[in-house]
Amino acid sequence: MPVNFIAAIDYVHAIQASGPVGMGVLAILLLASGWSWTIIFQKSLQLRRAQERSKEFLDAFWQSKRLDEVYARSNSMKDAPVAQVFRAGYVELAKLTGEGGERKVDLAGVDNIERALRRAANVELTHLEARTSFLGSVAAAAPFIGLFGTVWGIMKAFGEISQQGSASLATVSAPISEALIATAVGLFAAIPAVIFYNHFVAKIRILETEMNNFAADFLNIVKRHFVRP
Repeated sequence: MPVNFIAAIDYVHAIQASGPVGMGVLAILLLASGWSWTIIFQKSLQLRRAQERSKEFLDAFWQSKRLDEVYARSNSMKDAPVAQVFRAGYVELAKLTGEGGERKVDLAGVDNIERALRRAANVELTHLEARTSFLGSVAAAAPFIGLFGTVWGIMKAFGEISQQGSASLATVSAPISEALIATAVGLFAAIPAVIFYNHFVAKIRILETEMNNFAADFLNIVKRHFVRP
């Protein structure tokens, strides 16, 4: 009857027998995996909220006829990146036109508004990208860390086998199977990290495009209605 090596492995004994190096490798991988899943959960909620609130803001912006009304409504949209870009542009516009909007804006003022929009977009982009680099690092490094643990375990296993003076399949298979646990844990940490990292990067690029497009539209509105002829 064939032996199920996966079921036959005593994982607690395998971890204890891996020594300080092997246990350290497994601890690093498990901590990285746990923190990755925390980031995945939080970032999923953040990006979904950002997309929903940005769409809500854009609908309100294009339906409204007054910028001050949009600005007042944007107070409740702190988690909408596009709304924060608008707020930065509106504040700069209000400084240039005065409280009643009686002054017109010259070309230098338009440049100031453009810089304010770009700066706000960069701040929001940095906030959206926060901690995603950790997922990329786990995706790239975890397989190699696991491979290091496996190589170290195989070296240790062969050292023990040489002392026993036996190289039969029954003698070799168990310690090598135990050494491969580190590679399995490394892949367990890396695969979700790379999948969600790419998923988040794609969503962030969409939000970045929305912010850039809105900034361009806002500048067109400013040039059309507020720039001195």
